[in-house]
Amino acid sequence: MTTTKLLFTPGPLTTSAAVKAAMLRDAGSRDRDFLQTVREIRERLVALGGAASPNHAGEYECVLMQGSGTFAIESVISSAIPREGKLLVLVNGAYGRRIAQMARVHGIETETVEAPENHKISPEAVAERFAASRGITHAAVIHCETTTGIVNPIEEIGAVVERAGAVYIVDAMSSFGAIPLDLAAARIDFLISSANKCIEGVPGFGFVLARRGRLLEAKGRARTLSLDLHAQWAGFVSDGQFRFTPPTHALLAFHQALLELEAEGGVAGRSARYRANHTALMSGMAELGFDAYLAPEDHSFIITAFRYPEHSRFLFEEFNARLSQLGFIIYPGKLTAEPCFRIGTIGRLSPPDIEALLAAMRRVLGEMGVAPGVRAALERGSLDSMARRTTIGAGNPDKH
Repeated sequence: MTTTKLLFTPGPLTTSAAVKAAMLRDAGSRDRDFLQTVREIRERLVALGGAASPNHAGEYECVLMQGSGTFAIESVISSAIPREGKLLVLVNGAYGRRIAQMARVHGIETETVEAPENHKISPEAVAERFAASRGITHAAVIHCETTTGIVNPIEEIGAVVERAGAVYIVDAMSSFGAIPLDLAAARIDFLISSANKCIEGVPGFGFVLARRGRLLEAKGRARTLSLDLHAQWAGFVSDGQFRFTPPTHALLAFHQALLELEAEGGVAGRSARYRANHTALMSGMAELGFDAYLAPEDHSFIITAFRYPEHSRFLFEEFNARLSQLGFIIYPGKLTAEPCFRIGTIGRLSPPDIEALLAAMRRVLGEMGVAPGVRAALERGSLDSMARRTTIGAGNPDKH
């Protein structure tokens, strides 16, 4: 039997036993109970975006889209922008570049404002581009750029986009459900995220929170059949159903994940746990001698990039494989400037799980001959005491 491993990644994530158990029953895609689950998921997601308040009731709609989060992003890019439209993509990492790439694949006129991967997008730079370039109708930005974990100032950027009279698209793939967000206050027209991120569901679908008026404008604009955002929404409005076969088991798991988010205290409660995870990680990585790529003030608590140590015996592929053998999955880097790897602190993890990862890293570095002093620590017994916490699910009793 394959041993479960802890996932220190930006998604898919380690999930709770109850989320996994929710997938142990089958559901008919047109069954009344299943359609009620879908309806409740859509309502809860709108509420998480702060759009269920009396001031914004009915202003935003939720559209669920089969596939990965990238499918949901492409559904917006290929459906919301008219043939004569022009997209401005704000880029400071791989995922901003991906949006620009998909827009160009669809023949959409595209410009970019680019910042270094260790710098936030500047609202002033965005304003300057709007002033200098004619015809921009839409602007897109990543909230938490998963390349590094940096968080872009989407509220300030949203004010700039609104003043320019453009439509505002926010990729909140790695942030929604953990970083507090008010859709209307940030002037967001389309927000996209995924089931298997901070809400701690499983892969299978993404979702779009969109202003109703912008969805209506999208009618007839789609460049694809299956990713037609307006048609997907119209189907939900008409009969509550997906147009094509939905990922029923993933939706059942996601409904359970939403209930667990509520039980944890909502976004604030989840944010507190993730922050505690990140604090434990940063302290432990500093003790191991790892250098974080971002400046301390720019870190998020979602995922963190660390530079490779300057040591001839450090090979990331070996480091990564040895950790995997011990039951810990971390993430390769995606930076263009220098070699890094990434560690996520989201999912059904708690600080003892972070300590277990750090103990495993200390052991692996010692075995690789990378970390001076590790053998002495082992002889003192401190490593042994920490290594005992590497049992999968340490400090997290529902992961078995």
